[in-house]
Amino acid sequence: MVSKKSRTAVRENKHRRMRHHLAGTAERPRLAVFRSNNHMYAQIIDDTVGNTLVSASTLEKDVKAELEKTNNVDAAAHLGTVIAKKALDKGITAVVFDRGGFIYQGKIKALAEAAREAGLDF
Repeated sequence: MVSKKSRTAVRENKHRRMRHHLAGTAERPRLAVFRSNNHMYAQIIDDTVGNTLVSASTLEKDVKAELEKTNNVDAAAHLGTVIAKKALDKGITAVVFDRGGFIYQGKIKALAEAAREAGLDF
């Protein structure tokens, strides 16, 4: 009988492998994305120091107020623009995109494209 790994375990392994190649610096921090069944989270992290420079999620009141649902592609796109605006306010223009082991389609793709359109370079 073949035992199959859970999707979560597969995603975590992918993310661990990806992190060997991705690292955020002070000049070019890492844009880390996580999505759960109900919400999405985005952080811009400087890995040399281990500090989160900017964060945004669909749990925040001002973000949640503008959304009908917090777990669809429209919410992801809105979160991408929010994180990009916050980053630009802090003087961050270029980032390294860390998709968190998730496949680059749907919500992850919508967040990334919205962040690019809002002015982030990656």
